[in-house]
Amino acid sequence: EVQLVESGGGLVQPGGSLRLSCAASGFTFSIYAMSWVRQAPGKVLEWVSAIDMTGRITYYADSVKGRFTISRDNAKNTLYLQLNTLKTEDTAMYYCRKRDAAGLGYGATIDEYNSWGQGTQVTVSS
Repeated sequence: EVQLVESGGGLVQPGGSLRLSCAASGFTFSIYAMSWVRQAPGKVLEWVSAIDMTGRITYYADSVKGRFTISRDNAKNTLYLQLNTLKTEDTAMYYCRKRDAAGLGYGATIDEYNSWGQGTQVTVSS
């Protein structure tokens, strides 16, 4: 059974940083692309970032490019998202997701990712 457990969220001031983690189990982590998505109250789900199975190819939404960094440790079955220079509009529940298909690349849309965890809340406020 696929299990994804996010952690690392919290309350931070604008300009601050957080590091989110996603511990994966129940599947061969190293052969799947992974993603981070977020959802704020009243807003649509946003595909924030993705990383291929090797960790060498990444995707970032324009809204986070240059501020967030996705990474993975295949030896530890863990996905990360470093959040820097946080803004109030980054406030949301953040979820990690596993791509449905194993293999190369990270896919074209978030619709290719249908396994996710319980999420971790990030609140940016002064």
